[in-house]
Amino acid sequence: MVKPLVALVGRPNVGKSTLFNRIVGERVAIIEDVAGTTRDRLYYDADWTGHDFTIVDTGGLEIQPGSDLATRVRDQAEVAIAEADVILYVVDVRQGVTPGDADVASVLRKSEKPLIVVANKADTVKQEFDAAEFYRLGLTPIFAVSALHGMGTGDLLDAVVERFASVPPSEPAEAKAGVRVALVGRPNVGKSSLLNAIVGFERAIVTEIPGTTRDVVDTRLEIDGKQMTLLDTAGMRRRGQIEPGVERYSVLRTVRAIERADVVAVIMDAPEGVTAQDTHLAGFARDAAKGLILVVNKWDLVPRTAQVREQWTLQAREDMKFVPFAPLVFVSAKQRWNVGEVVSTVFKIADERQKRVPTATLNELLAEAVHVHGPGATRGRTFKIYYVTQASVNPPTFVFFVNDANLIHFAYRRYLENRLREAFGFEGTAIRLVFRTRVGQRAGQRA
Repeated sequence: MVKPLVALVGRPNVGKSTLFNRIVGERVAIIEDVAGTTRDRLYYDADWTGHDFTIVDTGGLEIQPGSDLATRVRDQAEVAIAEADVILYVVDVRQGVTPGDADVASVLRKSEKPLIVVANKADTVKQEFDAAEFYRLGLTPIFAVSALHGMGTGDLLDAVVERFASVPPSEPAEAKAGVRVALVGRPNVGKSSLLNAIVGFERAIVTEIPGTTRDVVDTRLEIDGKQMTLLDTAGMRRRGQIEPGVERYSVLRTVRAIERADVVAVIMDAPEGVTAQDTHLAGFARDAAKGLILVVNKWDLVPRTAQVREQWTLQAREDMKFVPFAPLVFVSAKQRWNVGEVVSTVFKIADERQKRVPTATLNELLAEAVHVHGPGATRGRTFKIYYVTQASVNPPTFVFFVNDANLIHFAYRRYLENRLREAFGFEGTAIRLVFRTRVGQRAGQRA
């Protein structure tokens, strides 16, 4: 069944992200003592006393926002309210009731959803009593909590799960996320625009301001009967340009998104060409043994000729020569041109990551490869491979049992990988080669 969805809403900087992290049990949402830090909706699965649910953190809900970005953050919060089964309206005990709180309360009353007022930052007994002031809003019940210290959150969650009984049953949903795709790239290369083009509606906030997306935003969808989860991430700048605080956590989250993904889409800017940061991101994906697709976005901003495409391809292949297996796709997310090729390529890569090769077939290839080009000697000792087997998929992992794993040279490792790819494909995905010394072999040889 579809899990109940709990939405955290309220004015900016009342501690919604702190409460979010307290409920899920880890630092997922970005926390910074700056109003408006959280911008996009952030989903995460949680549980309490055996009850599974999904919690969503939102940007601050302001009824009269002063900027276009604030308006769109408000729109995102309203979408979360519409989706929610239970709403947690978070207010700040220290500030007391503000005109903004009253305005938000009037919006929430219209939702007719199960609602709990969370009077946050009640770190002392006096502040717990101060929470009674919020009865003026005409919303009940009210729970005084300290999300930072965890006080009162257990009672709050008890009340939350009690309200799940009033949630109407939903149709069964596919539990699996399908192929997980991390959309990564430098700020303002069009990651969110590509996500929206794939999904078909505005799921992430898209503006011309670099760095708009700060949190990873998971979007599940089904395309031609296949499941996919898109992980839109904050842009990663060069290390010297990373600001402390919010952006620093966003960079860490980009790396974590790569680790969570099956396939990583490194999105590049066609007018700017391949940058050092693009290569770093591709390197992260390769080192994590992920599937990889190189997406050249904003292709509508350069002359769309065969010559320009060839020049771009040659330069990209040179700069990205350490990931020759990664396909290169040219798109315009803004015009939704060639976006379908990104989707089909991702599914192809996902299939390649699930490919298995029988052990007998692998060892036939190994015998032929060693016959054509033997491993030679290292430090006066000959490196020997006894047999190979595929240990797992996603990523494809091959274990070579050898006389001494310390003798493998990186050039011969690369040779074996190339032979595996020539024979079996694995287009678009990194593969792992593990060399394991056969038990007792090294000691026997030394004797």
